[in-house]
Amino acid sequence: MKTHFLFPNAFKKIGWLLFVPSFILGTYLLLSGFDFDNSFVVKTFAIVNDRLFNQSKYFNFIENGILDELITVLVIVGGILVGFSKTKNEDEYISKIRYESLVWATYFNFGLLLFTTLFIFGFPYFYILIANIAAMLLFFIIRFHYKIYQLNKATNDDE
Repeated sequence: MKTHFLFPNAFKKIGWLLFVPSFILGTYLLLSGFDFDNSFVVKTFAIVNDRLFNQSKYFNFIENGILDELITVLVIVGGILVGFSKTKNEDEYISKIRYESLVWATYFNFGLLLFTTLFIFGFPYFYILIANIAAMLLFFIIRFHYKIYQLNKATNDDE
């Protein structure tokens, strides 16, 4: 079976190495109130820079703490590699599980986002929007691997 748009299985290990540590570190730093703006400050190119109480600037270089951007990139890239790398024995049933998990994660993620939009306000809502960057990938990875675990367990029990 030809699997379109999936990475080779070896990328899954790289994904786990990127995703897990960066997700744990990012969650810890965010919940601890860590000051991202003053960490790893470098001069970087900005398409749009809109600081509070300042005029927006476009296409310029700014001094910026990039730790939050680095963690976000690692979480997203790691999550994509984990979620969208082939399994060792990729077949039509695994593709069906992958598809159903992706649809389920999309519904679940946007359901939670709708709920929080209606009932959570202020900075807690902002934190939820930040968490939402990786939430759908996380929900997909959890459900997909849980369903694969169930499939493997059922297969081993039948033997």
